Amino acid sequence: MASKVSCLYILTVVCWASALWYLSITRPTSSYTGHRQLSSISIARKNVSFGNIRTRPINPHSFDFLINEPNKCEKSIPFLVILISTTHKEFDARQAIRETWGDENNFKGIKITTLFLLGKNADPVLNQMVEQESQIFHDIIVEDFIDSYHNLTLKTLMGMRWVATFCSKAKYVMKTDSDIFVNMDNLIYKLLKPNTKPRRRYFTGYVINGGPIRDVRSKWYMPRDLYPDSNYPPFCSGTGYIFSADVAELIYKTSLHTRLLHLEDVYVGLCLRKLGIHPFQNSGFNHWKMAYSLCRYRRVITVHQITPEEMHRIWNDMSSKKHLRC
Repeated sequence: MASKVSCLYILTVVCWASALWYLSITRPTSSYTGHRQLSSISIARKNVSFGNIRTRPINPHSFDFLINEPNKCEKSIPFLVILISTTHKEFDARQAIRETWGDENNFKGIKITTLFLLGKNADPVLNQMVEQESQIFHDIIVEDFIDSYHNLTLKTLMGMRWVATFCSKAKYVMKTDSDIFVNMDNLIYKLLKPNTKPRRRYFTGYVINGGPIRDVRSKWYMPRDLYPDSNYPPFCSGTGYIFSADVAELIYKTSLHTRLLHLEDVYVGLCLRKLGIHPFQNSGFNHWKMAYSLCRYRRVITVHQITPEEMHRIWNDMSSKKHLRC
């Protein structure tokens, strides 16, 4: 079985390399339109019906799963579900995470479930490559919205929906990105503490108190007609935040009645304000890049802008020097 998986993995890497080479010399002449589904994808649909919704949704999130892992939590309840926002071409980043901090078998006796979140791509070749990757690793979920920067909010809501529907008994959830290094020892043992009673209505990360940027040239531009207020509610940087699993369903339900914003972390903050949940500041979550040193990285939970090569190098160094003191 191990040799079969190894062969499939090698084949996947070769296929990804071939596909990315092909895409570098040719581009499709027309965009992918409509809700045409990939014929080769096994679609697992589950109609979600949440109670206690008294008004007509203004943001119904009416998307279907193109790739799903509905049975991930059936055999055992995870202590932590990790939702990683990624894009189709980031196979190297996904594989680096699988082989380092995102490995579900890193902690004996502590069940961790890792999932990569994607929408559908305009290029059918990339969709097919992700489908093949999913058949090997079974850690990818995809809905049929177009995968783009402006749809990052939809991607996070898909993750919230998945937890609420298929893994609601999990203890905690982390949402992060594919260029983030996570110090799992600090996250598991110092922050979440498996031997303590799980918290509820809990949300923490790097809390930002700011307001909308009105400069149209900015990546974070927010039109006044979309958000007229001069201040955002406190929100956690989307590079990495942690919340108790009960919050996933609360945010998803609230999003159905909250006008969609393209800035994912700001939007989650708006939902938290409606719910009366105040995010806790935690200095261990860094939303910037930090030069590596063993002692510095031992003090943090997340570090931003880490390449797949750096991911392996940092993980290997920290793993091999656990006996050293700082």
